[in-house]
Amino acid sequence: MKKRLVLVLVAIALAAACERRDQNPAPATQPGASLDQNRGAQAGAAPANCKNLPSASDLKKFLRQAPGEGGEAGGLFSGKMMWASVVNRNGEICATAVSTDEAASTWPGSQAIAKAKAYTANAYSTDALALSTARLYTLSQPGHSLWGVAEPNPFNPTCVVSPQDSEKTDGKVCGGSIAFGGGLALYREKTRVGGLGVSGDTACTDHEIAKRVRHLAGLDPEKGPYADDIVFTSVDGPSPFAHPLCANTWRNGKKIGDEQSAAGY
Repeated sequence: MKKRLVLVLVAIALAAACERRDQNPAPATQPGASLDQNRGAQAGAAPANCKNLPSASDLKKFLRQAPGEGGEAGGLFSGKMMWASVVNRNGEICATAVSTDEAASTWPGSQAIAKAKAYTANAYSTDALALSTARLYTLSQPGHSLWGVAEPNPFNPTCVVSPQDSEKTDGKVCGGSIAFGGGLALYREKTRVGGLGVSGDTACTDHEIAKRVRHLAGLDPEKGPYADDIVFTSVDGPSPFAHPLCANTWRNGKKIGDEQSAAGY
């Protein structure tokens, strides 16, 4: 009898405890809850991964398509001999591709340059400001405000690989700072999600092809594909973001001019 009474009292106590718990749920500040709230409140927060960025096969397709988009691309090869690389928001390489069937037929040195351009464009752009590597040129010259910008982020020498081994740097932060055309930040709506680097022709044509590849990938900045376009003083006037002309320079389907020939040597 006493044992039965004890069991009944225990059951009543448990029921009362459950009722109090239902009426007074755990506060939102329990472990884990405040972390989730803080994560959601971070302005411009974005996952730093390669999801939804172009794959190597995507890049190859876009590189081959780009010379036929928007008119003549200029340069030495009309933008048909290109390397391209994509990094994520953290600067880690996601994919690298070459436009030609045989990788070594395009300048082998342009593989590392494309990777460095992608890193640079991502590293010096923000969610609010897209800064192409072309727009860094004048700023990085002696006497200008970003002189020496290349010093803090040297290219990792272990990322120099043969053309056939270009994918072996995937997942690495190879670094590099390039201050001439061919590197663009990548965006989804208002958020920077990575960077694109293109190399294999003149710096002006590299920028032109990079711009077309980014547009084909649907990763333009919020203000459009020309928000960080290359600037030439001959047609745009003086600017701290100016880039020199290259051989056979074209922009957006229009011939701009040619780099001045050397003389007096």
